[in-house]
Amino acid sequence: MEIWDSYDKNGVKMAQDLIRGEPIPAGLYHAVSEVLLVHQDKTVLMMRRDLVKEPYPGYEEASAGGSLLKGESFRDGALRELREECGIHQIDGMESYARTRTGKTIYTGFLVRTSQSKDSVLLQEGETIAYRWVSWEDFVRFIKSDQAMPGQQKRLVPNLGKLESMLRSMKTR
Repeated sequence: MEIWDSYDKNGVKMAQDLIRGEPIPAGLYHAVSEVLLVHQDKTVLMMRRDLVKEPYPGYEEASAGGSLLKGESFRDGALRELREECGIHQIDGMESYARTRTGKTIYTGFLVRTSQSKDSVLLQEGETIAYRWVSWEDFVRFIKSDQAMPGQQKRLVPNLGKLESMLRSMKTR
């Protein structure tokens, strides 16, 4: 059983626990952290979802992410998901770029920089089946295309300018 904290519409933690799979009461939300991972060479990690992972089995996505567990901050949840879903432990920088609310979910997006070896990405059984690193330009084309998952597209496209500015200011080693 996965237990989550509940939040109000402004992202303030509330006292009531939520349980994955059970209805979320009116006025409450659960929290999700999403990570857009950028390598020091400014390429973006794309992951292919497992063929049995709903929704959107087999789709490519430009993030690691998932629901925050009880007691986790948005930042800690993002780091946990990055380790679990990608095997990335070396973080050279992390900045939040957006918080959005959709349905009963509050999403916080993070741009994370790494210099960890690109071939050290690990796939998580039941979650991902492949990965690739793409240029920023290819990422932008992808996220604007009909191949992107609609929810992720809705959260990322309005933030592309901010993300590009953050990327330009990213230090290269």
